[in-house]
Amino acid sequence: MTKLNRTISIAPMMDWTDRHDRYFLRLISARALLYTEMVTTGAIIHGDANRFLRFDPAEQPLALQLGGSDPEALARCSEIAEGYGYREINLNVGCPSDRVQTGRFGACLMAEPETVAACMTAMKAATSLPVTVKTRIGIDDLDSYDYFKSFIERVAETGVETFIIHARKAWLTGLSPKENRTIPPLNYDRVYQLKNDFPELEIILNGGITTCEEIDAHLEQVDGVMIGREAYQNPYFLAEIDRRYYGVEDSAPERREVVEDMLPYIEREMARGVPLKSITRHMLGLFQGRPGARAWRRHISENAHLKGAEIDILTEAAAKTR
Repeated sequence: MTKLNRTISIAPMMDWTDRHDRYFLRLISARALLYTEMVTTGAIIHGDANRFLRFDPAEQPLALQLGGSDPEALARCSEIAEGYGYREINLNVGCPSDRVQTGRFGACLMAEPETVAACMTAMKAATSLPVTVKTRIGIDDLDSYDYFKSFIERVAETGVETFIIHARKAWLTGLSPKENRTIPPLNYDRVYQLKNDFPELEIILNGGITTCEEIDAHLEQVDGVMIGREAYQNPYFLAEIDRRYYGVEDSAPERREVVEDMLPYIEREMARGVPLKSITRHMLGLFQGRPGARAWRRHISENAHLKGAEIDILTEAAAKTR
């Protein structure tokens, strides 16, 4: 299997990067690495694994993000996921929500480097896929660079080579998950320093990145950049990615072409019982910044949820744009 190119990736985002969104984003960028929403080990082991793990082959290259803290369960899920064809298994050590903390995974694991190391050791033994970690730069009062460095150093001793760093600390109490994405200040220099101290590791930077110019500046310091909310709220931002960072000569499809390309997929999914609104909600930002963007969003928002809604709602909405 060829080495996974992580120059540009799209962040795992709960309630956002489901399989419908990933199929849509893949029509705009064929090369950026996509990540699933976080899937808990319990959902896979005790629930309907196929529901959580299946994806369209068109989504590749695709990585799975797992949530959990039990090495045995994470190992089992990694083995199962490899059978589905994922290209990477990532452990969530960055989500600060109360629900995640109750399950003892996510950002609270930054306080338990030995637990994370045990998880990564078990996962690596269970799969031939790359196993990676997505983390913050600190939590609560464990926010010094020395602590961050020692955490990364301990986990790297297991053989993990790739770390995705959200360049904000997380407050486990006092801030909501949404507030934790914006209120703690970004500290890119801390991530740059980590790369300087561990040049042998692959360091991917995440947090607050909205332009290709910002990506260019970060790539002078780290190995890759992960895009979060901008890829969801302004998805056509990705149209420049393949040409600029992967040397693809063909231009990305125009916005209306993306809409047309989505229609066969939507028809297939609706035939399986998926409501139109479950797919179109991911497409609302497609015309962001373009004339008619508000009319596009309004037409979809007002009609896609109605009983009997059909895909012609999308073509009608696109006709309102220029």
